[in-house]
Amino acid sequence: MLLKKQTVWLLTMLSLVVVLSVYYLTGPDQNSSNVASNQEEKDKQSTESTKQKEETAKISDKEVPKVAISSSDDEFEALRINIQDERSKLSEELTNKMGDTSLSAEEKNQAVEANNKLSETATTEQVLEYEIMQLNYPAALVRIDGNKVDVTVKTDEKLTALEVADIMDIVNTEMDDVEDVAVEFKLDEGK
Repeated sequence: MLLKKQTVWLLTMLSLVVVLSVYYLTGPDQNSSNVASNQEEKDKQSTESTKQKEETAKISDKEVPKVAISSSDDEFEALRINIQDERSKLSEELTNKMGDTSLSAEEKNQAVEANNKLSETATTEQVLEYEIMQLNYPAALVRIDGNKVDVTVKTDEKLTALEVADIMDIVNTEMDDVEDVAVEFKLDEGK
């Protein structure tokens, strides 16, 4: 009987060693250099987009179109990834709050509502981008921050007041409580 217990114990320990070995070989530490280089690339893209925004200028006194020197679909995608990363971090924090046993039910419900609002915002951005691109723009980027919406479209030439109005109508139709809509355009130098 003692031999069986020792055998079971030995097999359990060997299994544990194998599982831990596999984890350490394929775990997150092996990818840390990739994560660091990805973070450096994201920081570089963020710096470039900040510089690009600084080059943006208003065309008229109204909060209408703005112009930037250049743009690409890759730039829009990099901005989307940064926004998505920030929201993922916030969502993770909210999820942790939901599971925190020391918080009251009301605080947990607020975390659930905030998490749902994040998902809803991301979905609304995607819908707006799709609808705006249906107006024959090669690319569109929509960023929603509360009641403020920033829309950037890639185009071959300056936007007319009618085109800006069309974009603003799409935003106002899709969203109920919009206070401020800023429409920018970026020249597509690829054409």
